[in-house]
Amino acid sequence: MKNYKNILLSPTSTIKEALEVIDRGAIRIALVVDKNSKLIGTLTDGDIRRGLLKNLSLDDSIETIIFRNPTVCYIEDSKDHILDVATSNEVYQMPIIDKNGILIDIKDVNELLKPSLKTNRVVLMAGGLGTRLRPLTEHTPKPMLKVGNRPILETIIMNFKKYGFTNIIISVSYKSEIIEEYFKDGSDLGVTIEYIHEEKRMGTAGALSLIKDKLDEPFFVMNGDLLTNINFENMMEYHISHNAIATMGVREYDFQVPYGVVNVDEVDILSIEEKPTQSFFVSGGVYILDSKALKFIPNNEFYDMPTLFEILIKNKEKSISFPIREYWLDIGRVEEFEKANNEYKEVF
Repeated sequence: MKNYKNILLSPTSTIKEALEVIDRGAIRIALVVDKNSKLIGTLTDGDIRRGLLKNLSLDDSIETIIFRNPTVCYIEDSKDHILDVATSNEVYQMPIIDKNGILIDIKDVNELLKPSLKTNRVVLMAGGLGTRLRPLTEHTPKPMLKVGNRPILETIIMNFKKYGFTNIIISVSYKSEIIEEYFKDGSDLGVTIEYIHEEKRMGTAGALSLIKDKLDEPFFVMNGDLLTNINFENMMEYHISHNAIATMGVREYDFQVPYGVVNVDEVDILSIEEKPTQSFFVSGGVYILDSKALKFIPNNEFYDMPTLFEILIKNKEKSISFPIREYWLDIGRVEEFEKANNEYKEVF
């Protein structure tokens, strides 16, 4: 709230002053602070009514009717955490304080539930041939295959829109006219869509060389055949807070060795592990890049994302991972396409 200072009171304010503050504020609450802006408590119309029933007058101080144990959150808390705390405590306004109890802001829960529009671009890679999904992709580009009665690409776009990211660039090649005819400029979905036309295979990172002039702030890059319900806003905040040049969404992948693994030291057997499970992190096909990363991408050449990350790491540029714990499915084969359709309604 930009004007939260309009709803501040001191402990010596009168009930009449408190009513004036609450009535002129949109959220029907006042915040009581001391001379150092430390939060003392809150005051609502209900608190005042209870005071008047106890024979307090409008000229009396609010000192005895302040609610002194309000639910609060801290400046470093994420939006999701604030919403969780608000929901658990059934409050609709959340005072935000620092570690010393100094009032920093107050958040309106209804406003937090509305996505704020972001200017960051979203680049979706939708030019692949989808050969592993044939015959489904003989006449349809893979991102346009319908899962849950809508194209995969539409679900991706609407998920980004949910978090306020509405500036979309789609990189197209194979049967691009189908994608462009369906989405047009994106206005029907409440987003803005531009297109990159790959005249040759350029890889996930290589296509970015065609639009370097459009990418002047951190931006997403995502494969157009993924279904996930990642909180994209959290991922962007994570990237920015770590001051990274590149962030890779990673998934944990477990692989069970189908045999007993024998650990040896020269000829001596040290132990035997029966069918052990190995865990790895693998790329989830969702990335955030800072515009500074673009200078490492050659112009008009094939260049994939792992190569870009290797170069960034070699040049000691900060490249970080973002663990994807939410639903995630790479639709690369017919079995995964069928799985996506079976799970779509429950997940989305």
